[in-house]
Order: sequence, then structure tokens, then C-alpha cells
Amino acid sequence: MVGAGVAVTTGGGRELLRRQAAIARARIGKPLGEDAIVADKVWKQKTYGGAPLRLLVLGDSIAAGLGVERRKDTLGGRLARGLAGRVHRPVALHTAAVVGSESSALAGQLDALPDGYRADVAVIVVGGNDVTHRVPVATSAGHLEEAIARLRAQGTAVVVGTCPDLGALRPVPQPLRSLGSRMSRQLAAAQVEVAVRGGAHAVSLAHVVGPFFITNPEEMFSLDRFHPSALGYKRTAEALLPSILLALGLAEEIPFGHSAPAAG
Repeated sequence: MVGAGVAVTTGGGRELLRRQAAIARARIGKPLGEDAIVADKVWKQKTYGGAPLRLLVLGDSIAAGLGVERRKDTLGGRLARGLAGRVHRPVALHTAAVVGSESSALAGQLDALPDGYRADVAVIVVGGNDVTHRVPVATSAGHLEEAIARLRAQGTAVVVGTCPDLGALRPVPQPLRSLGSRMSRQLAAAQVEVAVRGGAHAVSLAHVVGPFFITNPEEMFSLDRFHPSALGYKRTAEALLPSILLALGLAEEIPFGHSAPAAG
């Protein structure tokens, strides 16, 4: 689903990007299908007590955990297990993320939640499809901002994992890969801005976990070389967990690449 992620001024340039996008689609294909493993359940150890923390995961195929064969290796599964281990309480995971989603789909994912459902903390990872489908940055960021506002209005803490750096996708030829990298970083910066303005925490995945994908692509990417592998999701979950703890008031230190809500 990789498209020409930037507009160019010459017809020749547009045709080059169109051809490169076709090459990338052929290289990536859909070997993983379009359905992620369902990982929703209460994650706990026998020694954990108390009412479960409710964790909601929203967004695209990365948020949904496409690319792995075991539910414990999905992003949601990794986050739920990691959070439970940190707080020694059960964590009830609900994954509303849908493979292929753009930021505009966040509203529908929220609308589809069970009546009366309210999460203690929500994690949003979205943006890659916005870039490949050439959605304007302001439009994408606006949809994210609206989703954050809805969640915060019901008392849910929010953590945004910003758009990954698409420059790490080696199946995408140059110069399309560099253009995608630039656009994904622009969107990520806009996502941080709207997140902290709206009372959410933000994690720059390009800075915190991106280097692992660039230096170790064979280990970090799954079969399609586009979605994370089990190790890739593990690293991504580890990158997000500090801000989840911060959002829940269970930590104070803000690590590198993490941004806290704006004061006031």
C-alpha cells in the first residue's frame, strides 16, 4: 500500500514516484494477510491482585499487531504484559485498532467501543497510511487531536506513538524512501504538537525505537519487511511504556524522545 508520498512539480518526477510506488507494492505484497491476531484479554500473573487497569489501543496495523503469530507478541499484548509487570496488577486489553487505518479512522474506532467502556489509558499509533496515501499533515493531525480530546474528556490518559520513520523501509526505492522519510517526520512532529497541547503524552518512535529498525532490519521487521517482527513490537512496546506509566501518574522522569502534556 505504499504510494507516492509527496507531490513533485514535474511530470517526470511524478511518473518516477508512481513507478517506484508500484515497485514497493510488488516487493512488499500482503504475505501477512490483512487481519491481526486478537490479543484482547486480561493479562496477569497469579500473584497480581486488584481491579484490572483498562488499556485501549487505537490506530493502524502496527497498533493492531499485524505481522506476528502469537498474541503475546502483538503491540497490545506486549504493552499489557509489560504494564502488568510494572504495576503488579492485571491489565485488561481492548484493541480497537484496524489494519490499514488512517488517522481519519480514529473517530470510528472510538464510536465502535462498547457502550459505557472507558479506558484508564489509551495508546494511539497511527500515521504511516496517512503518509503513503498523501493525506495532508494538518488533516491527519486534526483527526488525532479530535480523538485525544474525546478520550481526555472522559478521563482517559492518552499516549501517542508518533508516525514511524518510513525511511527505514528498504523495499521502498530511492528517492521515494527519502521523501517518505521526510513526510513521516513532518507528520510525527505535528502529532507531538497536538498531543501535548491536548493533554496527551507523546513518544517519538523515530527517535526512540527507529534506530533499531534501521540498523537491524532483518530482526526488527516481519516477513513483509514493512511491519514489525516480534522483536520489533517488543522494542516498540518498551519505547512506549515509560510514557504510559507517566500518563498514569506512576512515574516522574521523562526519558529522551518522550514529551509530556503542556502545562496548564
